[in-house]
Amino acid sequence: MAADWTTYRELLLPAPHGRRAVESELRRAVRDGRLAPGTRLPSSRDLAAQLGVARGTVTSAYAQLIGEGYLTARRGSGTTVTDACTWPGAATAEPDPAPRFRYDLRPGVPALSAFPREEWSQAQRTALAELSTDDLGYPDPAGFAPLRRELADYLGRVRAVAARPSEVVVTNGAAEGISLLGRVLRAAGHRCVAVEEPSHPGGAEMLASHGLEIHPVPVDDRGLRVDLLSGMDCRVVVVTAAHQFPLGVVLHPTRRHALLEWARARDGLIVEDDYDAEHRYDRPALGAVQALDPSRVVYQGSTSKVLAPALRLGWLVVPPAVREDLVERKRLDDLGTGTLHQAAFARLLRAGGYDRHLRRTRQLYRARRERLLDVLRAAGPDWTPIGVAAGLHVVVRLPDGADDLALQDRLARRGVNAPALANYARTPTFPGLVLGYAALTPDRLREAVRVIAAS
Repeated sequence: MAADWTTYRELLLPAPHGRRAVESELRRAVRDGRLAPGTRLPSSRDLAAQLGVARGTVTSAYAQLIGEGYLTARRGSGTTVTDACTWPGAATAEPDPAPRFRYDLRPGVPALSAFPREEWSQAQRTALAELSTDDLGYPDPAGFAPLRRELADYLGRVRAVAARPSEVVVTNGAAEGISLLGRVLRAAGHRCVAVEEPSHPGGAEMLASHGLEIHPVPVDDRGLRVDLLSGMDCRVVVVTAAHQFPLGVVLHPTRRHALLEWARARDGLIVEDDYDAEHRYDRPALGAVQALDPSRVVYQGSTSKVLAPALRLGWLVVPPAVREDLVERKRLDDLGTGTLHQAAFARLLRAGGYDRHLRRTRQLYRARRERLLDVLRAAGPDWTPIGVAAGLHVVVRLPDGADDLALQDRLARRGVNAPALANYARTPTFPGLVLGYAALTPDRLREAVRVIAAS
């Protein structure tokens, strides 16, 4: 049976007078790019009704533009704007600015193919059925109350975070969380923020965009050099205590306590980015620093490393002194994060789906990490892995004198995305590659290492 193409599709065109006018307006819309390649047009009956003209007028106009190559008509597929736009001045699809690699070893990307689609779909359906009519209105800027309750419970169980639901703020990913903090800190009179060296440049760039100076603090095999903070004017520091990014070391217990003592003495604030602490493969991870003094720590997390970055769900656990200003800033920014995704995530947490997914992916990532290290040892015995068995990436230290940026460029030309450690450091450290392993199968990891070794 042929598809029914009378399904209503609205198309805004100036009121035409006759077939020529319809042709002209459609042609102009295609040439100007207002109707992009591949766009399906309304049926002739629908468009005629919208424009107030006879159906034959639209049918004739479509036929003319099909003949000119602007439109394409296929049985069962309706009428669409031609994909191959060859006419002068036609708008073409913008090229993807990101290069496509055969082997993408970017750090921080989970196994997207392992996303629990069925459980997520079920959580969405159930959550939507449970939402009240009022829940479909504008959300609470602090976040959907049931999700904040579930997050407080989950973080207490898994990360020993001391949090009441009222202290949890739901954000559009971790990026919005750090952006909100940057503005709140700046408004409160802070002028600089200390960050780990090396570290992910994204957070520092976001804080700097809000007028905060970035002061790097070196990291060694025990984590952040807390002793160096006393010589700085900053009263805020961002740390990845459970699994330092990118070096993969853990902040030593003595330094955890020293960091808290510094914060108390300076009336300071610690921002704990717990980006992938759930993924520890050799032993349970240490509890969050936040648990040692919730009044001095802002705790940050997201679904990006466990489920998928596409969900854009993050959270902050904030001390009472910060909460009111932060929630107000969130309200002014976007009126709150979308309720439907929040409700589905709350349901996934409540039903145990999130814990089950974590259990599955821990096994998956541990196996992939071990495979990567095995093939690295076989291919390059002078390459040294750095950090604990955790997370979604490993830093591989190259021989002294190696140029990791040059190696990164050579690998990119051969289809391998293997970021150099130099990308994450403001001052030179040691040459290395930061290799994400979670998104590639063991066989593809082996093939990628073969290319790396040959470069």
